Amino acid sequence: MRAYEVISKKRDGQGLSPEEIDFFVSGFTKGEIPDYQMASLLMAIFLRGMNEEETFSLTLSMLRSGEKLDLSDIPGKKVDKHSTGGVGDKVSLVLAPAVAAAGAIVPMISGRGLGHTGGTLDKLESIPGFRTQLSIEEFKENLSRIGVSIIGQTPELVPADAKIYALRDVTATVDSIPLIASSIMSKKLVADLDALVLDVKLGRGAVFDQEEKAFQLARSLIRIGSRLGKRVVALVTDMDQPLGRMVGNSLEVKETIDLLQGGGPEDLREITIDLGAWMLLSVQEAKSIDEGRRRIEGVLGNGEALNKFKEMVEAQGGGLKAIDNPELLPWAKLRIEVKAQSRGYIGSLDAKKIGQAVVALGGGRKDLSSRIDHSVGIELIKKEGEKVEEGESLAFIYASEEDKGEEAQLLVQNAYQFSEEPPERSPLVHYLVTEGGVKSVSLQGAVSPQDLTGEA
Repeated sequence: MRAYEVISKKRDGQGLSPEEIDFFVSGFTKGEIPDYQMASLLMAIFLRGMNEEETFSLTLSMLRSGEKLDLSDIPGKKVDKHSTGGVGDKVSLVLAPAVAAAGAIVPMISGRGLGHTGGTLDKLESIPGFRTQLSIEEFKENLSRIGVSIIGQTPELVPADAKIYALRDVTATVDSIPLIASSIMSKKLVADLDALVLDVKLGRGAVFDQEEKAFQLARSLIRIGSRLGKRVVALVTDMDQPLGRMVGNSLEVKETIDLLQGGGPEDLREITIDLGAWMLLSVQEAKSIDEGRRRIEGVLGNGEALNKFKEMVEAQGGGLKAIDNPELLPWAKLRIEVKAQSRGYIGSLDAKKIGQAVVALGGGRKDLSSRIDHSVGIELIKKEGEKVEEGESLAFIYASEEDKGEEAQLLVQNAYQFSEEPPERSPLVHYLVTEGGVKSVSLQGAVSPQDLTGEA
């Protein structure tokens, strides 16, 4: 079998066999197939797609590329959450310790930023000393002792995804449903989970801005999980504008700490509570969504989630001084004000442009060799629906270099659109997707465990 033959077959729109997919993934992981050939196959998949069987085979091949975690010796139900990527989405940093404080085990294997979206690992590495690369033994020890740990792929865990993930980021092949689904599920299911809650983003700042594409991705993820015997549910959530007020690695850690201390922006708090409630319900740590919400609200309010976050940070080498005093986190030296050019209401705030501005500042990757500047970012003073006067502050840009700050300033200015009347607010959670289908959902109401399986 030759790599060329597999690439040309997919280029011509033909399906790949499990053996062909396994050959390519295994060869690339071992270094026998070069980057340029994997890049060619990724583009062929992006253009031609994959059917359900191919996507499932790709997921299995990536899972088999390394060791599989056995967490059976750690008491408790294991549950994780994954976001398909957004701007200002620091939910995992709050959610993982909160759910652990509420009684579940949260083994979280996360990724780095892709395109204009931020990465959980990049944010955590803003904390001085924080290690996202742990051995399997360290990971299991933290889960057993603390109940939560957030790490990246190691040479032992899904090494194929780590290599492919980085290549997708710089080859314009990020927004492909088969590639997204196999990446997410291989990375998540290697951790021996009982359940997984998915946050599928929809809107200008998401990978997909069309409902049907978001539904296709959610259904693909759920089918893979179901075939592997896992309980999976997806929430389709809004990403038209950034989540929270801070965008950029260290700035988002600061906002995380604010929320864990009882403050923080309302939208970030709401989505954290909603997702946490579904995580608890999915492993029977709560009997309804209402109960799950109360549990998450409780640990955020009484300091238990903050304490759990500190335990995790300390266990992974991070300095607690920066948690107690976020001013010790990296901060860029230049502060650039973006002012309103007119008066009225913020009609829309384009999340993608804000994400691109952070990449321009150096807070995201433009190519494989890019180094992340954790100190840069954007503070959003005004968001959708808020009234503004001409000359009033819209945002502050934190930049390390003046020319990068000027480039970001133009993007941020263009991200804001004004209207004479306040726009209609979109709900944060649009839909619930299960094996039973898609439905609109209000997380304020009581939901039973049957909603997880789509049963009547």
